Amino acid sequence: MGFEIIKTYKEHFPALRLIGKRYTDVDRPFDVKWCEWNDNKVHETLTQNAKPSDEVDNGSVGLMTFRTNHQNLPPEENGFTYWIGLLFSAGTLVPEGFDYLDLPESDVGMSWIYGSDESGEIYGSEPHTACYNKLCDNGWSKLNENAGGENLIVFFERYNDPRITTPDEKGNVILDYGFYLG
Repeated sequence: MGFEIIKTYKEHFPALRLIGKRYTDVDRPFDVKWCEWNDNKVHETLTQNAKPSDEVDNGSVGLMTFRTNHQNLPPEENGFTYWIGLLFSAGTLVPEGFDYLDLPESDVGMSWIYGSDESGEIYGSEPHTACYNKLCDNGWSKLNENAGGENLIVFFERYNDPRITTPDEKGNVILDYGFYLG
């Protein structure tokens, strides 16, 4: 394991609206979607009509939902979604061509993943599990099972500038990783 969890804390989020694009397993790999977003300056398009919420530490998000009752569903209906977008105040008007997900007021368990963006070690199931285990160590293991809708848990990557954009002397960056708590 080349990455390290260097900070874990609880943050309180107000009700928010994620505005962006919704993807599913058939749209993998998601890094290709991120390249499309960056190449096409989609974030700039999103912020032309509305300012992202200043109620939370903001940045682009890769937000995921997963259905808690997926065991009885076929894989193509497992409820996993991957969103790329920004967090706005609840009720923000959605520009044409974009999707949205309303998120409830909630405590959020945050971890900072320190490692190499270039190697990809700060992404995927291994850092996800490590972050959740750190939350459990703090007694914050109960997830909000309806944060993304009925039976949908929410977790996300938050790309905070400058933590994710400014590598240190070792070439490492920090990725924020959060879970909506119950």
